Amino acid sequence: MPAVPPQPARAHSTPPPPAPAAQPRRTAFAEGLDQLRAAAVTEPGRLRIIGAVLALLVLAFGAVTAWQTTDRAAAADDVLTRSQPLSSDAADIYRSLADANTAASSGFLAGGQETKASRDRYERDIRTAAAKLVNAAANSEPHSPSAKTVAELNRLLPEYKGLVERARTYNRQGFPVGGAYLRYANDKMQNQMLPAAEDLYTKENQRLRADYGDATPYPWAAIALGVVALGALAWAQHRTYLRTNRVLNHGLVAATAATTVVLLWLVVGHSVARAGLNDSYDHGVRSLNVLHDARIASLKARGNENLTLVARGAETTKSGDDLYDSFFQENMTALGKGLTAAADLADDDAGKAPVTQAAGNMAEWKKRHAAAREQDSSGNYQAALDRVIGAKDATGECFDSVDDHLRLALGHEEKEFERAAGDGRDALTGLPVGAAVLAVLGAAGAVLGIGRRLSEYR
Repeated sequence: MPAVPPQPARAHSTPPPPAPAAQPRRTAFAEGLDQLRAAAVTEPGRLRIIGAVLALLVLAFGAVTAWQTTDRAAAADDVLTRSQPLSSDAADIYRSLADANTAASSGFLAGGQETKASRDRYERDIRTAAAKLVNAAANSEPHSPSAKTVAELNRLLPEYKGLVERARTYNRQGFPVGGAYLRYANDKMQNQMLPAAEDLYTKENQRLRADYGDATPYPWAAIALGVVALGALAWAQHRTYLRTNRVLNHGLVAATAATTVVLLWLVVGHSVARAGLNDSYDHGVRSLNVLHDARIASLKARGNENLTLVARGAETTKSGDDLYDSFFQENMTALGKGLTAAADLADDDAGKAPVTQAAGNMAEWKKRHAAAREQDSSGNYQAALDRVIGAKDATGECFDSVDDHLRLALGHEEKEFERAAGDGRDALTGLPVGAAVLAVLGAAGAVLGIGRRLSEYR
């Protein structure tokens, strides 16, 4: 048998060990955190962290102070230069429209002998209302309720003027239909235009109160940050003293001084501003609102008094009383309450004196009106007319005197408002910029103070 060739022996080799599993790559944040922990166990590392925290706290305090005081200063400026003037403009729109209606009825009562003074007064009131409406339209937000109200008044004003001119034309010709046109014009004024003007006045007062609400709250966030920053600076200086026996660190002392100045400036300045703004509201805005309402009530009373003679009993209440005379009595009641409130709010003799004189004229007005109504009820129309629009001892004299004294009181209270609101706004002048600059200086002082300590380890 052929020999079997020898076979090579098989190698029995050991398999290689498995490769170690790859460690997951650490994130930069984790590595930075480890480095921060390593640095925190050394004194230089701790100092660097302390310096960074102090600088951030001081800068944050300055930034929040600048932000909050800027908002409050802007709101205080809006109170003085925008909201309150627009509220007064809205009141003037109402007053001008009501006075124009009164002048129209007075001229109508004079018949074809309408005086030039009455005509000029009517035209002046219409021009004033138109000009104030233009100003209100320019300062109202587009598509806002105030803008819609202004647009509605701009639409109604020409319609009212047209009705008054027709009433005058027919009255000069002796046609009784002139009285109907005047009553129709009065209805449009009383039921559409004056309510719209009152709504505008209400909205502007709401905006004024909103600006006061933005200007007067204390900046608690900034104050809290200031207290925290001062506490941190005090702790850092105490720590330095314990470790070095050095009483003062110039950089930290400078940072503490800058932070203290900003905090005191913030608290004192805002307290003064708040006091001024509150004073302007309590002794300015409240008095102005009451006086505006009283003046409007007197205008309504005068208009209804005239219409009592124009209508000649054509319109009555359900109880049979003259409609316009009942309105007159309601207006006089409102006028009396307004004058009493205005006298209580007046804080000096200059503000109280014209209100007191207006109250005396109102009392005389009521007496003369009662005498005129007595003549009219007795059928003596001409005597009643003379007691209302006559040249001597007429109710018109009392109305003019009431209106003049209320105008003087309004002028005085407007000056009081401007003085107090101006003081409140000026108390915040420079605070936002000053706080930002001092905060930067304070942060730089904190960094330099800590840097001085770090230099000792080099």
